[in-house]
Amino acid sequence: MRLPAPLLATFAVAVISCAPSGSNANSANLSAGANDTPFNMEAVATFNEPWAMTFLPGGSAALITQKNGKLMLWSKDSGAVEVKNIPKVDYGGQGGLGDVILAPDFAASGHIYLSWAEASENNTRGAVVGMAKLNMAAAGGAALEGLKVIWSQYPKVTGRGHFGHRLAFSPDGKYLFIASGERQKFDPAQDMNSNLGKIVRLYPDGSIPKDNPFYVEGNAVRSQIWSLGHRNPLGLAFDAKGQLWNQEMGPAHGDELNLVLPKANYGYPKVSNGNHYDGRDIPDHRAGDGFAAPKAFWNPAISPSGLTFYNADLFPAWKNSMFLGALSGEALVRVQIKGANAVKADEWKMGARIREVETGPDGALWLLEDGSSGRLLKLTPKK
Repeated sequence: MRLPAPLLATFAVAVISCAPSGSNANSANLSAGANDTPFNMEAVATFNEPWAMTFLPGGSAALITQKNGKLMLWSKDSGAVEVKNIPKVDYGGQGGLGDVILAPDFAASGHIYLSWAEASENNTRGAVVGMAKLNMAAAGGAALEGLKVIWSQYPKVTGRGHFGHRLAFSPDGKYLFIASGERQKFDPAQDMNSNLGKIVRLYPDGSIPKDNPFYVEGNAVRSQIWSLGHRNPLGLAFDAKGQLWNQEMGPAHGDELNLVLPKANYGYPKVSNGNHYDGRDIPDHRAGDGFAAPKAFWNPAISPSGLTFYNADLFPAWKNSMFLGALSGEALVRVQIKGANAVKADEWKMGARIREVETGPDGALWLLEDGSSGRLLKLTPKK
């Protein structure tokens, strides 16, 4: 999505005027470690526990979430500034501020979507998704206005793990997909009266499409569900054919890349290519078991986080690929998409936990490292 030229010019001025100098990392090209990589890596900024990012129209600026509850507006020329009026997040464990994406009509509405962990009664919590207008010209800098929660995990449960809460719009902009983790509670992934361990499909305003595969009049939770049997989905992306993919962390190993189909059951915790952390066996996926098997899986685990579909011209050999970050694997992983199948292609060791992967407007790949001094990295081809 791109703004018309006059609006782009106005937008660029607004970004610069509201973005005072921020934290810029050494901009020299950096090695990705001992590997001979096909890309140069430039560190352009550092953030405190960065989690997700999305570029604003024109590519001169990006929104970056920090798990501790801050949303940063960043541009390379002017650094980073904190966006005001962010919701209070339940920060701790895997919880905090999560994903950020632009509304399909952002050029006209200025709306963005955020996900975060929210505290509830009796020491319970769950992920929520909200939409708000990003006002670039607010007094004192950029701010959110009119924040409205449009979706919540149900039920709220104890613990601070497996929120998932990744977001993606369908290519036509008609539907919002939300990846919802099973919150380390196992059984909810198969419970049709819970939206934990599911991928849900909504309209952009949070209402429920009546053509959802499990739509039932009067049952709002079941009616949201697009697919089930997911564990901890930390990436959602559409490919060039409009197919939805997700990646998710397996238990002890068995991380997955799935082609997400309506009504499909991906099996967790009944089947997996990994085992429980306490050593208990989980049956492997097998033909005829009634569950959708992953198109690719990793054993030993790489702990995937972040997912982007690449089809740009800057790296022509990488067209029609999915890129995943790896946390425990400290790597960038490329998987070639071939129709409805996926083939593992490359894995580059990065020397740091990779939390997020994004395709930039110019075709560069952008990564966010995990942790208190996580760098924003730009990857471009070696000459």
